[in-house]
Amino acid sequence: MGRKRRAWFHGAKYHITSRGNRKSSLFYDEEDRIKYLSFLNETMIRFPFTLHSFCLMTNHTHLQLQTSDTSPTIIMSHLNTKYAKYFNKKYHYSGHVFEKRYGAELLDSLDYEFDVSKYIHLNPLKGGLVGALEDYPWSSYHAYVNGEATQLVDTKHLLSYFPAPASKHYEDYIKTPQVDLFLLDNSKVIMIPRKEENPCVQK
Repeated sequence: MGRKRRAWFHGAKYHITSRGNRKSSLFYDEEDRIKYLSFLNETMIRFPFTLHSFCLMTNHTHLQLQTSDTSPTIIMSHLNTKYAKYFNKKYHYSGHVFEKRYGAELLDSLDYEFDVSKYIHLNPLKGGLVGALEDYPWSSYHAYVNGEATQLVDTKHLLSYFPAPASKHYEDYIKTPQVDLFLLDNSKVIMIPRKEENPCVQK
């Protein structure tokens, strides 16, 4: 049986994950991460798309992107092939570097976009790689919170929904657990504490 075709259309937004084969490491040092980001930039130039968030973990990657005229299949095939060739050559390996196909979740609502951006940026903290998000350099977190210039990430889309100062409100959103965003009539969001369900209350 053939593989199920993934949904794609112009402007589609995705949360894309790629994992190391058999959950093995994709990055052993700083050079590997820099090289991956350079391939990501090269891929973006060749097959234009907008990158909203990213995070490089030890054995997997997260990309939150919006396609233009190229499907994510072509984008990820090019990116992962380039990195796999570099990785195998550097470490004298052979065979698959990435596990199976990449994972792709279609982001079909603004709420989902915010949720995924938060999830991606919290990954190093939840994974125990750092004690504070500020200490992790291999994500787009600093571009959002500190306004660091980058050719890779477009922060304007998500930050445009936060009131001024947008970066500070975005940081509060990322660091506040159990909170939802509510879109006001002025197209700005406010944080609403999430109500915890009482397990003793029967529905």
